[in-house]
Amino acid sequence: MDSELEKNFKEVLKNLAPQFGEDIDIQGVLFLIGVQELGKGKVKLSKNAKLDVMHIAICTLLTPYGFYEYEGLDKDGWPHWKVNSQLPPLKPGQQLQLMKQAIVDYFKNKEIAN
Repeated sequence: MDSELEKNFKEVLKNLAPQFGEDIDIQGVLFLIGVQELGKGKVKLSKNAKLDVMHIAICTLLTPYGFYEYEGLDKDGWPHWKVNSQLPPLKPGQQLQLMKQAIVDYFKNKEIAN
């Protein structure tokens, strides 16, 4: 695994830990990104809605790579994407590496924007 990527990903986790706990993992980060991108603030979510929030995060993270294209909000204010291209077949380790890189890029871009 790319040591620079691991270092950068651990830095993201370290920066999130004071607010969200030392045990935050990639699933927790995906959930946080999804909630942030949903933009509805603190709301009670069903199990299915939590999965939808995770999907929001994945689409958000993979849009810069060209896999998804943002279409807009539905009548309930939930964002939607269309698939531009299917992800190539990836082994689980490669999937994890792609998501970590996308998360690192997401937070790097958020810092630049702020």
